Amino acid sequence: MTFDSLNPATGEVVGTHPQHDAEAVGLAVARAEQAAAWWAELGAGERRRRLLDYKAIVTQNLRPLAELVHQETGKPRGDAVLEIVLTITHLDWAARNAEKVLGRRRVATGLIGLNLAATLEYLPLGVVGVIGPWNYPVFTPMGSISYALAAGNAVVFKPSELTPGCGVRLAELFAQAVPEHPVLQTITGLGETGAALAGDPRVKKVAFTGSTATAKRVMAACARNLTPIVAECGGKDAFIVDADADLRAAADACLWGALSNAGQTCVGVERVYVVDQVYEPFMRELKELASTVKAGEHYGPITMPAQLDIIRRHIEDAVKTGKAVKGGPESVRAPYVDPVIVEDVPEDSAAVREETFGPTITVRRTRDAREALELANASAYGLGGTVFSRDTRGAMRLARLMRSGATAINSVISFAGVPSLPFGGVGDSGFGRIHGADGLREFARPKAIARQRFALPGMNLTSFARAPGELERLIRMVTILHGRRKR
Repeated sequence: MTFDSLNPATGEVVGTHPQHDAEAVGLAVARAEQAAAWWAELGAGERRRRLLDYKAIVTQNLRPLAELVHQETGKPRGDAVLEIVLTITHLDWAARNAEKVLGRRRVATGLIGLNLAATLEYLPLGVVGVIGPWNYPVFTPMGSISYALAAGNAVVFKPSELTPGCGVRLAELFAQAVPEHPVLQTITGLGETGAALAGDPRVKKVAFTGSTATAKRVMAACARNLTPIVAECGGKDAFIVDADADLRAAADACLWGALSNAGQTCVGVERVYVVDQVYEPFMRELKELASTVKAGEHYGPITMPAQLDIIRRHIEDAVKTGKAVKGGPESVRAPYVDPVIVEDVPEDSAAVREETFGPTITVRRTRDAREALELANASAYGLGGTVFSRDTRGAMRLARLMRSGATAINSVISFAGVPSLPFGGVGDSGFGRIHGADGLREFARPKAIARQRFALPGMNLTSFARAPGELERLIRMVTILHGRRKR
């Protein structure tokens, strides 16, 4: 049984791929188990070398890989190139930093453990299952794959059925760097394939990116085997414009964050809150810039056809009570959606509460930055967000108080391009982290070892032969160390 992947802009068949059933998934996981043992024994230094080779191979294939992303998603070639460049930087960071982050190190034992030597290290899990999305079919799954591989695991990757060719190509390129064993395998298929991967008891962790509803189904499959999961789900990210913001820069960043990739970005801008005293000039800047952006030229089509219905519903909901200042329901012209900006949409409307995943934004005037923050935080989602302000201290305060996994200041989505920063959300946006040191540790298990170096004289506390005097000496020591109140 096979299925086709299509170019959403033209409807042309890009490639035909097998629908892997549960038996095929099981065979892939079995091969991955053997590969994982070999990959772990290879050692951190050799894994680093192989992953840097993989990085070089991906870089050498940047143009054809970007072309494949363009064909399967419809996004402009320039956006596809940017996606792969970011992938390369993350792969490089993971390869170069894994040993430093995860390697064995000594930790302090304290006076009570004076006679002990303690070490901490992070060991590979074994087989990691990665279920990837279609909106960024290289960058997003590689945020899990790169870090899982660098941590010493084998990976079985199930790409979206809309972009299977990208997933297949990533595994083919990896095999050029690591030909001995299938350390990275791609299995293609529909939801049943992902369910078989998540439900296999030999998979030691699942990394999922997709909608909140689908994440719950994946978690249910994982729960049968107590398989842990890192879930990066949707977002409804807020963009705050404070009174002292550079309005031209804010409008430019807001527009790009909302419209790039046709709004199909989990950390894309969907809700905009502007302080009253700069609302009118900001809106003038935003509308002027928006008039120059064209669907099909500056950004591509809606990749998943079913999303068009959600986008149309949200636009219709927004214009019932809000004021459309750019576009409207007529902006939906499959497979494209023209830019849509709507003011004064009630906070309880679907257009504000639910993830739209299209090139639309709602804009609201607020009394001050405090009210903007309250509205930004009044969401079930909490993935990313943005603050524009010239006041560094004030902007940092707003960013820290924003209920999100990451916040950008005077830029948009910039945190995703910093490999050392963890990426993930709270609430309906999921849990766990990819990228950075936290992302490496996400795909490893901590191993703690305490070794007695010598016996403490007169303090044999973990023995049935312990004398009463030894306990008294312990009480006196603890009282001296911890019994004084701080004033």
